[in-house]
Amino acid sequence: MAGERCDLNKDEAKILKPSSSSSPPPLPSQPSLLAPQEFPAPERPERLQAPVAPISCLLKPEEERRSSPPIKRCLICRKRVGLTCFRCRCGDLFCNLHRYSDAHDCSFDYKAAGREQIAKNNPLIRAAKIIKI
Repeated sequence: MAGERCDLNKDEAKILKPSSSSSPPPLPSQPSLLAPQEFPAPERPERLQAPVAPISCLLKPEEERRSSPPIKRCLICRKRVGLTCFRCRCGDLFCNLHRYSDAHDCSFDYKAAGREQIAKNNPLIRAAKIIKI
């Protein structure tokens, strides 16, 4: 760990130095700007890094990966729903009894969604005004 030290000040100094191959910058016309300005490099404390675990330690064994998916349960009564689960527009799973929005106090606004869908499917068409003589 002591050998893995990152000296940020040296890296920043390399970045801040102008390259010699580039053309010289134009001189400013004001005499106060002709004096070279030195900006002190900000001091940064050394950051301690936690030891990095090898990737093989983070991967689960094949037996754990092959385990069955989580059991689907109703959010209200916690009853197992299996294949007959109903996913509401609010994003939760419910059984046959709690699938309706009034049974589980749904947070999804069906009225607003219906209004938007109708407005989208039936745009308002205005005919040109007829000039009467």
